[in-house]
Amino acid sequence: RIADDRSLRYREVRRIAYFNVGGRLLLESIEETRWSNVKLEKNKAKQTPLKHSAALHEEAKDFCFLASLIPSLQREIMLQNKANPTINKSTGLPRKRFYRARAHSNPLSDSHFPVPLSPSLVDYSLHYPQLFPSSDRSDGSKKIEFADIGCGFGGLLISLSTLFPETLMIGMELRDKVTEYVKERILGLRVANPGQYQNVSVVRTNSMKYIPNYFEKGQLSKMFFLFPDPHFKEKNHRRRVISPHLLDEYAYVLKVGGIIYTITDVEELGEWMKSCLQNHPMFEPLSEMELDADPVVKLLSTATEEGQKVARNGGQTFQAVYRRIKPASQENS
Repeated sequence: RIADDRSLRYREVRRIAYFNVGGRLLLESIEETRWSNVKLEKNKAKQTPLKHSAALHEEAKDFCFLASLIPSLQREIMLQNKANPTINKSTGLPRKRFYRARAHSNPLSDSHFPVPLSPSLVDYSLHYPQLFPSSDRSDGSKKIEFADIGCGFGGLLISLSTLFPETLMIGMELRDKVTEYVKERILGLRVANPGQYQNVSVVRTNSMKYIPNYFEKGQLSKMFFLFPDPHFKEKNHRRRVISPHLLDEYAYVLKVGGIIYTITDVEELGEWMKSCLQNHPMFEPLSEMELDADPVVKLLSTATEEGQKVARNGGQTFQAVYRRIKPASQENS
């Protein structure tokens, strides 16, 4: 029982620390403590009953230590934010200039970050702690429905969170500094607006490789690809996030009727994405009437930092919005 309670309390510490840099540093020391306890568990079979009782006593003290970390960690986060120059004192939100990173990264390179083996192993309690107090989810519980691929600094996610407050959504970003910024931004918004922004989160991952690791077949209803890297050189076109073979994966995780939204300020890339979608048997374009009625379409060019920059410079954007359909072969069968 002590071990079970300690495990539950540890997961609570993880959820609090997940969105804060200082909290994660403290979490590393807790990880070392847990690892030493794992070694202790392995040696219990060789211990005498008296020593085993002493080991249980040490576990109880360790559990009390972890329990005492909860309020202190919360206070530490608040104090750290006040003294942290990366946090705006008036808004409590991170300052973007401390999280700048290169605009482009190679999605084909090997990056080192944890990836779930299957969608059922995605820990929703880390991303949506208020909605999922425990990491255990029943089959009937809510699942992520919106995915912003290459979410950047999270502008679209924040706008969608209030537009669809009952829908779980996640941003997927490869750059580590940018991911950290979005985490801090979401945490700041949750603190400043109690009860809001609990349905949005971000994860650092490579969506060109690991989409099936995060989403089940037909799980998503919307996917967003806003101002992706154009990869101008022909030899680098295989790095583009919209391509015929990747559309097969997107069609797998999108339910029938789900929508892919794409936008870019590069005309050649816009034609490329439109051509890939047009030639794929499982996608069809939305009509002009449907585009006008969709509130999300209006956010594509205004919610993100890139879209706002294009608007300030008087640039042109190229959209392609397509619906997931059943292929003709399945409809006839």
